[in-house]
Formats: sequence, C-alpha cells, structure tokens
Amino acid sequence: MVEKPAKLKLPSEKIIQAYALENAIKYKGKASQGAILAGLFAEGLEKSQVKEIIPKILEVLKRVNTLTLEQQQKEFEKLQNKTSKRKVRTGLKELENATKGSVTMRLAPFPSGPLHIGNARSMILNDEYTKTYNGKLILCFDDTIGSANKQIDPEAYNLITEGLDWLGINYNKKIIYKSDRTIKYYEYAEELLKKGYLYVCHCDQEKMQDLKAKGIACSCRELPPESQLKRWKDMFTAPMGSMTVRIKTSMQDSDPAFRDRVMFKISELHHPRTKNKFRVYPSMDFSWGIDDHIFGSTHILRGTDHHMSTRIQDFIRGIFKWKNPTSFYNGQCEIQGVKISKSISAKKIKSGEYIGHNDPRTWSIQSLRDRGISPVAVRQFILSLGIKKTNITTPIETLYTLNKKLLENCPRYFFVENPEKITIKGCPPLKAKIPLHPNGTKGFRNHNTSQEFLISKDDHNLLNNKEYRLMHLLTFKSDKTGLHPRDFSFISKEPSQNRIKFLHWLPASPNNIHIEIRMPDGSIKKGLGEYQLEKLKTGDTIQFERFGFCNLYKKEKEKLEFWFAHT
Repeated sequence: MVEKPAKLKLPSEKIIQAYALENAIKYKGKASQGAILAGLFAEGLEKSQVKEIIPKILEVLKRVNTLTLEQQQKEFEKLQNKTSKRKVRTGLKELENATKGSVTMRLAPFPSGPLHIGNARSMILNDEYTKTYNGKLILCFDDTIGSANKQIDPEAYNLITEGLDWLGINYNKKIIYKSDRTIKYYEYAEELLKKGYLYVCHCDQEKMQDLKAKGIACSCRELPPESQLKRWKDMFTAPMGSMTVRIKTSMQDSDPAFRDRVMFKISELHHPRTKNKFRVYPSMDFSWGIDDHIFGSTHILRGTDHHMSTRIQDFIRGIFKWKNPTSFYNGQCEIQGVKISKSISAKKIKSGEYIGHNDPRTWSIQSLRDRGISPVAVRQFILSLGIKKTNITTPIETLYTLNKKLLENCPRYFFVENPEKITIKGCPPLKAKIPLHPNGTKGFRNHNTSQEFLISKDDHNLLNNKEYRLMHLLTFKSDKTGLHPRDFSFISKEPSQNRIKFLHWLPASPNNIHIEIRMPDGSIKKGLGEYQLEKLKTGDTIQFERFGFCNLYKKEKEKLEFWFAHT
C-alpha cells in the first residue's frame, strides 16, 4: 500500500499576524497582502498552499489595518520573535551514489559577463553539496569559443571569480580554462577519427538537418579513417562553416537531435586568451565528455533542458569504457520582478546607459553587493528554493525579507528627499536625542532645533488641517489660514493620543549633508541627510527611516552616494 505524502503545514495565524504588523508599521499603518506572502514564502510556504492561506491573510489584514500605529507597535513587540527565529529550508535531497569524501563536482561558467542572481543558484547548490559531502568543487571556465551573439568578455573571468568569492563558494583555487586544453581535445578527436567514431562532414546545416530527420547517413560518414584524418587536417585552413566534425550515433535513434551531432566547428572569432592560435573548436558536449572523466567528476547538476547533453557525453565516455558521473536535474527558476539579459546589459554598459557591470539593473552579483544585499541572504534565498525538476517562480521580495533579517540591527537615520522648509510657531528650542536603533544599544544622534525644520516635499504637499508628529521630537498642527498657504503651530513634545501621521525631518541647518540614492531602476533620488552620516565608511549599510535600507557606495567631498537595497 502506497502511503499518501504528508500534508504540508501552513504557517500559524500568529506568524501571519507578525508579518502583517511588521509591514503595517513600515507603511503608514497599512499592511499589504504581497508583503505578507513574501515573508511566508521565506518561512517555507509552498506555491501550492497560497490559495488555502489567502483567506487567513485577508482576515488578519482586516483586523491589523484597523489598529492605530501605536497599537500595531505594541502588538508587534509581542510577536516579533515569530519573524526572527525562522529556519531556512535547504530542500536539498541526498546525492545518489555518493559517499563523504569522494564527491567531485564542477562549476562551468561561460565568461560572457559577470555572474547574476540566476547563475548564483547553480553555483551555490554545487557548493552546498560538496561542503556537505566533504568533496571537491572544480572551477573550469567553459571558454573554448562563443558565437557571434554570445562572445567572451575578457573582464568576465575576474568578475566571475570575484562573484564566487563574495558568495563564499569554496572552489579549487587552481582554476582550469578550457581554452588551455584545446590540444588535448585534438588528441582525443584524432583517436576517435582513427577508430571510426568521428567523421568530418562537408554537408551544410540545412542538408544535414534534412538527412537527420529522415534517418539517412550522409556520404561523408562512410569514408575510411585515413580519409577522415586528411579532412581533419584540412579543417585547420578551410573556410569558416565549410566543415564540421560529427559523432557517429544511430541514425535511427528515436530523437533526431541525437543523431550525428557536431563535435567540432571552425570559428574565426577572436579569443581573448589564445588570440588567433586556434580556429577549430570542440563543442561543449565533446569537451565535457572528455574532461569529466579526467577531472574525476562524480556528480553533475544540470538544468532540465540539458538531458541531451547528458546522453551525448555519456555516449562519448561509453566509447572509452569510462564510468559516467551521476547527473541530476533542476528546473528553471523565474524570479518575479527581475529581468536578466547579459547581452542587453553588455550593450547598455557599452553605450553608457548603464554605469558598469555593477549597475543595479544588471542584477549581477556585484550589483547585489553594492546595494547592500548580504551573500548570506543570497545563499538562504537559493537554498529555500531547493532542487525541483519542475520550473518554479518566486518573488524577489523573499530575498529582501531574508536580507532584512540580517540588517535588523543596523543604525537608522533620516533622509529628506526634495526638502521643504517649514516654520513651527511657538516651538521652543529643543534637544533631540534620537536612538540609532529602537533597541537603544547603538547610541544616539543629537540635534539642537529651533522653529525651522526640513520635511520632504511629498509630505509637505500632503499636509492638511490636522495634527502631525516629527518623529522622536514634537507634535504640531498644520492650518490653512489667511494669506498664508499653511501655518504650523507647536502643540507638545509628547506624542498625541490621536492616530496621526509621523514625519521624518531635519533641522534647517547648514550641517546637513547632500545625499544621492541610486535606485534599482537606475534612477537617482536627491535630498539631505543628518550630519552624523559623515562618520560612515564606504560599504556600511544603514536604514533611512520611512525610506528603506541603503548601502554607502561612495563618499565625495560634496555628497554621499548610497545605493538602495530594499524597504
């Protein structure tokens, strides 16, 4: 009797409420369904459970959004541990045919650009497995040759290793380059030509596709080994596209794509490492059919679209009677809110539209680093997805939620975008002592204030005949009277008992610092920040209250440049 799989447990109502309260406090007392779902996905919620849990989320939202901000803060204090002690699920299954100390896996990046968040998935999973099994992880640049549409970028070699190091990938420090092994591939090709397993084909691509579809061998295939070897030598001076080397498989194979695939081709593209030394290059399948044996690879993690590569590579090793590594597969992962294209990014960097390989719109590892995303959060994010043969979709907010937990103790400051000056009549001189963090463990920032303050233009434009509170300082009233668009009057240093809007602010002081914040879409937000920000070091991540987490990217004489991470 087959047992039914255990039903996955839904997050409790208290966990849902904790995420709702946390989000509401950050967004003017109103939580959103999407933010709660992002938190629950990080907790382990499956996509299949969303339909079942939505009614519970809506019920919690209805109650939380009717509370005052003060009530929300009090309730969150009781429940905040529900969002701070979660364990990230690895979802990694055991490796078949694996014993500790004997696992060897490999990373095989093509150097067309830096690693991006999508590439990181394979890198981190390979790293996790080799660490779990006390194995070895080989870094081999798959740089035999590219194509006109996907060329090698000389900068990519260093950018990729820089990204791997930042992610904490423990690869063998003796890096291997396929381009250095070209002669080795020639030696194996000549051996297989002599034994009759490869042949040199003069047929053009269209003709060969037709023959393969019909299961008919071309005349080139029938020539004896000595003729094949002569043709092989001719390839090195032949025009580009005039000849290929194919492997002899069954022309009656059920999959026409498996029949007599190309193993070598002629290319005149410039190679940044070998220059113009070679013009005959092996296919990825041929080189890995050889190298996985030489490197001693025991396990290969592949995308589900690479089943054909497994067949061809195993076929090549079968000719030599070599043992095949164990291949296992992972479906594609679409990250909602992320658009990745190395080719488009490269063009925009070249044109100057993007500032470089770390531009936040590239979603490169360097861009995540410079935005203040932690490599620990990236790893947790990847591991939370696990390994699944089916394609999956996950929101980028899951990564942000994980990163936020790692940044929860970072200091907080005020940033006032497009500042507008207001004068609060009747306001006495005050000394503001504002905690760098609500827990009170990081000290304070101090301001001496008069009656003149700076608030953001957006806040200024929304002020009406109501009470408002400058955070950590005073309560005031906004009136529209007489000839003045607005009059502002001091009420009290104490918080109001009414539900009012909190505003961040700055004293109208020449000590304020000019701030620029680069956003994920490449736009720049400008404003002023507290003078204490000058003490920060490049690479420090802080939270601008009511704005979000930002990383100090550059310090200049006239300004500080931050990059936005997330809210």
